[in-house]
Amino acid sequence: MSDVSADVVVVGNGAIGSSIAFELQRRGHQVALVGESARPYAASVAAGAMLGCFGEVTTSLLASESGRAKLATDHRARAEWPEWDYDLGVASGDERSLYVANGTFVLLNSMGTAAVDSGNFRAVEEALREYEEPYESVDPEQIDWLAPEELARSLRGLYIPSEHAVDAHRLLDKLNAGFLRYGGRIVDAAAAGLELRGERVVGVRLANGDRLTGDQVVVAAGVQSLALLDAVNEVRRRIPPLVSGYGVSALLEVGDGMLPTSVLRTPNRAFACGIHCVPRGDGVLYVGGTNVLTKAPRQYATVRDLQFLLECAVDQLSSELPQSGVRGVQVGNRPVPADGFPLIGGVGIEGLWLATGTYRDGLHQSPLIAKFIAAKVEGDPWESDSLTAFAPVRSPLPFGAREQIIQSTVQQTMASGYEQRWRVTPEWPVRIEAQLRREYTEAVEQLHPAFTPPPEFIAKMDEGIRENLKAYYDAWS
Repeated sequence: MSDVSADVVVVGNGAIGSSIAFELQRRGHQVALVGESARPYAASVAAGAMLGCFGEVTTSLLASESGRAKLATDHRARAEWPEWDYDLGVASGDERSLYVANGTFVLLNSMGTAAVDSGNFRAVEEALREYEEPYESVDPEQIDWLAPEELARSLRGLYIPSEHAVDAHRLLDKLNAGFLRYGGRIVDAAAAGLELRGERVVGVRLANGDRLTGDQVVVAAGVQSLALLDAVNEVRRRIPPLVSGYGVSALLEVGDGMLPTSVLRTPNRAFACGIHCVPRGDGVLYVGGTNVLTKAPRQYATVRDLQFLLECAVDQLSSELPQSGVRGVQVGNRPVPADGFPLIGGVGIEGLWLATGTYRDGLHQSPLIAKFIAAKVEGDPWESDSLTAFAPVRSPLPFGAREQIIQSTVQQTMASGYEQRWRVTPEWPVRIEAQLRREYTEAVEQLHPAFTPPPEFIAKMDEGIRENLKAYYDAWS
C-alpha cells in the first residue's frame, strides 16, 4: 500500500479513535482508521468500561474550574450512551446491548483514610445533589454478592441507578463492524509520523514506509499521540506532555457463576480509581483499580501490581474470590496529561486534530468526543460545549493552589500505606507526613515558581517526568 488517500485519516484504534472514525464515516466522509489490530498498549482493551460520571468525583475535581468543566463533560457524555448503544447495534448488525451492569454502588470502607476516602465519598454525594441526580443511601450489608473481609468491611454505600458499565471488547468489535459496513477502511499498521506541506497536514507516514494522504488527520493514539507530532515540535512543546497511567485488570471466572448485577467500587483513592468490579456475563468478573505513572507505556503486568490488585479485591469486595480462576490478565496505558485534563481539538496546524489525554475517562467520553471532533472537522464550532475548555495548545490548567496540591499528594501517599495495611506506631505517621511534605515541596519548587503538576506527577517524579514538565513549563514562561 502506497499513497492511499482518504478524506480523513484517524490514527489510533482504541475507543476514542474508533468512535471518531465511525462517526465521521456514517456522516459520509471517507475515513481510514490506522492502528495495529492487537492494539498494543491501548487503555481501552483493559478497561472496566464503567460509565462513571459521579462515581469518579473527588474533592480535587470539585476544587477547580477546570475540574468542574471536566465533570460537566462527563455528565453530558453519559447521556450519549443509550442512543450510541442503539446506533452501534444497527450499524454493526449485532443487536446485543453493550450494557453489562445495572447501576453503580459506591462503597466507603475502612481501608484508607478520612482525608482521602471519606472526603471523596462526600464529594460524590455533593456532586449528585448539585446536579439533582437520583441516588440512594444503602446499607452495604444488604448488597448482594458483596462479602469483604471483616477488617475491610464497607461502612456506607451510595447507589447511583443511572451509572452503568459496558463490555469494552464488544464495544470495540461493534465499532469496527459498523465502520466497515458504512464503507470505512481499516489500516492494520502503526503510524510513525505526520506528513506536512507548509502549515497544513496532508497525511500520515506509516512505520512500514507507506503513506496515507488525507485532507484532515485526527490523532487519537492514546499515550503515544504526542510522539507523532515531532514534525510540529514548536506546537508540541506547548501541549501538556503525556505520561502513561499503567493499569492492570483481571478477568476472573467465579466458581459458582454468581456475579453482582451492578458495578461495585470504592471512591477514587491513592492515585488510582478505587478497587472495582464489573460483571461481564458467563460467570466472568472484571476486577481493576491500579494506576502507576510511567514515562513509557508498559506491555506486561508486574507480579507486584497484580498481587496488589487481587489482594485488594479479596479484602474489599469478596473473601470468596480466591476460589476463582484467572481467565486473563490485562494491561492498559491511560494517557495522563501534565495538568490532568484532556487534550481535545485543533492544534493550530490546518487539518490536524488531537483527541487524547482523557486519563480514566476516555471510553466513557468517547461518543461525545467523536461527535465533537466530527463537528470540528465539518466546521461546526461547538463553542458552548465544555470540551472547548480543553484545547490542546495551552498553558497548564490550574489543578488548585500549590499548598493544597502538595497537601493532597501527602494525603494520597499516606492513604496508600493504610490501604496496604502498614503497621506503624502512632508517632510515625506525623513524622512521615512532615518528611513527605518537605520532599514534595522541594520537588515542586525546583520545577517552576508558579506552575504545579497534579499529585500523581509529584509522587512519581523521576528524571524523565521532571525533564518533560520543565520543558513544557519553560515554553509558557
